This record gives sequence, structure tokens and C-alpha cells, in this order.
Amino acid sequence: MPDRCLTIPVYYDFAATLCYVAHRVLARLDPQIRDLQISLDWRPIDLTSITGWRRGARLQEGARQNILRVMRDLDVEAAIPARWTDSRAALAVALALRGSPSEIAWRERVWSAIFEEGRVITGEGEIERLARDLRIDLQSIDQAGAQRQLARVTRDALGAGINGVPTFMFDNWPVGGIQEDRTMLTLFQRYARKKREPRGQPE
Repeated sequence: MPDRCLTIPVYYDFAATLCYVAHRVLARLDPQIRDLQISLDWRPIDLTSITGWRRGARLQEGARQNILRVMRDLDVEAAIPARWTDSRAALAVALALRGSPSEIAWRERVWSAIFEEGRVITGEGEIERLARDLRIDLQSIDQAGAQRQLARVTRDALGAGINGVPTFMFDNWPVGGIQEDRTMLTLFQRYARKKREPRGQPE
């Protein structure tokens, strides 16, 4: 009988360049992750609500250099936004699409728009244009309700110890950041092995 599939939540925010980097690293590791029968559950949160960073604030040079270093180390290219993006509208759509066939496509479209095309998704009509690219009907989404849900899941994430993104939740153990391919695979392998170890039989 095949082992059961394990789910690892991954908390993310479209505003964070390192989440895009994680997205690309995990995409190239997807075959190995699937072989481990692990499913990654991407969970959007509003990091600004946790950190108190100002929306639209200019990225500090020290932070930019750190992102560039990580990108070089992990062999990922990205157009780093000059300002911290107000990602709430895009995150709310992602929440509304959870579990639907469009969820993965939406994440890919938003990330590629920001970090490959250099688009500012807070511009007038930008979210609508991205939705049209995927034939997503925004009129069918309760966006106010999705915004309220985003606030709730962000509070829940903070209560679970999430204070940055990307963060991988291994049961109750949050692991922040993205590492090189071999390190990430080792984390997944150890987690899968531990979860699937035969439990001791009662005496």
C-alpha cells in the first residue's frame, strides 16, 4: 500500500521577493517533492499586518543586497520591486480561489507579473487585467469577504508562530526562509521519514 500523502503548509505574501524565489526553487524540485508524496499547501497572508512595515515603503539598500545574495546563491533571477507592494487585493483573490483549478494559475500569474514583467499590481485596473488573462470572473468573488478572511488567516498564522515569509510549517515547527535545493530536499526527506516511521506497538 502506498504511503499517505503528507501536506506541508507554506505561508507566503506576493509582496515578498523571497517568496517568488521560493516559488521558483520549489517548482524545479517538484518531481522530487512528488516522489516523497508531499503536497505543498500555499497559504497567503498579509505580512504587513504582522511586521508593521509601511505599504509602499521604499526597499532599503541592505534588504535589497540580501535579496540579491539569496538570488545568486539559489540561481533565481527576479526584478526586485523598489517599494513594498500592497498585495492585499491579490492575496484576497488567492484566498477566494483556494481549492479551485485557478488557484495555482493565479499565483503564477501574479508572481510573474511582479517579478518577471516588473508590473505594479496596485496600479488602476491591474488586478482586473491579471484576472482577465486567466479568465477569472472577479465579479463572482466576494472580495470584501475575502479581505476579512485574509485578516483572519493572518492573525491565525501569527498565533501559530509565523512572523515572516516564506515559512514552511512542519507540524507545529515553523521554518522560515528558502535554502538551496539539497537543503530543502533534506528537510522534506527527514520530515517524511519521521512521519512515516512505524509507531511502537503497545505492550
